Amino acid sequence: MFINHNPFALNASNQLLKTTNAISKRFERLSSGFRINRAADDAAGLAISEKMRCQINGLNQASRNIQDGISLIQTAEGALAEIHAILQRMNQLAVQATNGTYNDEDRSHLQNEFDQLSSEIDNIAHTAKFNHILLFDGSFSRDIQTGTDASSVLNITMGDMTKEKLFNTDGGAGIGITGASVTPNMVNGDYIVRVSKDADNDFFIDVTGWVFNRFGRKVNASESSFSVNRVDGQLYTLTVNFDYNSLQEGQVVVRVNNGTATILQPFEVSIDTLQNAQSSMAKIRNAINIVSAERARLGAYQNRLEHTLNNVQHYAENLSASESRIRDADMAKEMTELTRSQILAEAGKVMLAQANALPRFVLKLLE
Repeated sequence: MFINHNPFALNASNQLLKTTNAISKRFERLSSGFRINRAADDAAGLAISEKMRCQINGLNQASRNIQDGISLIQTAEGALAEIHAILQRMNQLAVQATNGTYNDEDRSHLQNEFDQLSSEIDNIAHTAKFNHILLFDGSFSRDIQTGTDASSVLNITMGDMTKEKLFNTDGGAGIGITGASVTPNMVNGDYIVRVSKDADNDFFIDVTGWVFNRFGRKVNASESSFSVNRVDGQLYTLTVNFDYNSLQEGQVVVRVNNGTATILQPFEVSIDTLQNAQSSMAKIRNAINIVSAERARLGAYQNRLEHTLNNVQHYAENLSASESRIRDADMAKEMTELTRSQILAEAGKVMLAQANALPRFVLKLLE
């Protein structure tokens, strides 16, 4: 028997220490809810869990991004719906103005409302904003981040909804067309004169709105006018004057009225005369088609984003479940292990007390 060393007590003490450490870990896991609280608990598991957390946090933010994108589209679509309503009313006024029971004085009264409606289209186009970002001035192009990768984006663009764009296409003052003239008996109406360039940067001019025998004729610097004739034998001639040095791509409208020709901005619409009302009807219908196409495109964006949102949310949900299986504590299992360790700790205390009592038997030998 030995008194300087007590291997029984040392063994019991070591076992009790292990049991105490196990209890400490069980308490930590039960109180935190995590199986991995530090890298030492499971180094590989921690690394995998942190990568998954990065994905999950990114997907949760992407989900919010997508919802913001949907809100943006809904805001824009609401503004376009109002522009549609305005255009429908303008079309109604134009049809009303073409009725033979009205004279130009009556049409001037209709023109008052027509002008206000036209101005309101511009007001909406120039003031519709989302988070102080203009939507319909022609410059809107934004990427919605829909995932955790840099490539996971949806680019959303919105067209120019100003009246200049709605009531015709590019062009107007400044493209180098300086005037026009016609033969006296040319049919009244609006004719579009278009300037374009080819691959060699040569200018071409063509006219639409009537049957002419020249389309897209090349012009050169030595010319200052361009003439076209009817193809049906009628000698009706439209002559367009231009300054070659200031020519630009675009178009203007030549309005012919009783032998006179006037250069107009292509977007000009009015119903103050029968002829103007008849001409404006086609432009309004075209504007309605432009807005319809834009709304359809926004609707397609929204439908895609809603599906993307569902996918991202399911993805984040499944990743969270996977990360939970790696990092979270199994509470039932941990409670079972805690109970086991507590019983062992109690037994260890008793055994340590017994082992510490063994050296006292040496006193029996000394009596």
